[in-house]
Amino acid sequence: MSFLDLTFSGYPADVTIDQHLIKTIERIIIGFLLSVSLSVPLGLLIGGFHVLDRLTSTIIAFCRSIATLSLLPLAIVWFGTGEQAKIFLIAYGCFWVMLSNVIEAVKQVDPVMMKAAKTMDTDGLELFLKVVLPSALPRIFAGMRISLGVGFMVIVGAEMIGTVIGLGSLIMEARTFYRTDITMVGMLILGLMGFLLTTGLAWLERKLMPWQQQEHNRSSV
Repeated sequence: MSFLDLTFSGYPADVTIDQHLIKTIERIIIGFLLSVSLSVPLGLLIGGFHVLDRLTSTIIAFCRSIATLSLLPLAIVWFGTGEQAKIFLIAYGCFWVMLSNVIEAVKQVDPVMMKAAKTMDTDGLELFLKVVLPSALPRIFAGMRISLGVGFMVIVGAEMIGTVIGLGSLIMEARTFYRTDITMVGMLILGLMGFLLTTGLAWLERKLMPWQQQEHNRSSV
């Protein structure tokens, strides 16, 4: 009954479930893509240079240890209570997880492959495109799935800021007024949405890296 109420009557203030769902997806995807667009090139750069890795490792570990929602007051001061604050919190939470995984992905490229490529006069951009990037992609995609999960954890707190639209806001509002039924519906839809997006990332990974699936099939035989 609560799902039908959310679909046709809306909660709160006549906001229907499709409006909550669309707005939450929009915030998560924008924050996630922003974090990926910043962390991937930066992580490839840091991971490729040992000096940069040593200089930044402490900073990255410190920033990653900061609970994202503890920055909620600062986000409001910097960006107000609009969309920018919510997207900032999601992007921040995703960024440090993503950055750490990209750096480790580059550092764990097989040095034997690097030496073999260099003996065949492969260096510079060609070495990066043919050896480093293909070797790092599996861990980069793993980092994307983990950081996407972080985005879903952050969204509930982020949508506490000045809005009644979004699944996080729906869950918090229902909890405040002891609407356990609506809280459960919101949580289930949020979980289903996370599952679908993560499955989509796994599908994209298989399409971009078919050799990974072939290796997995050979190892399972």
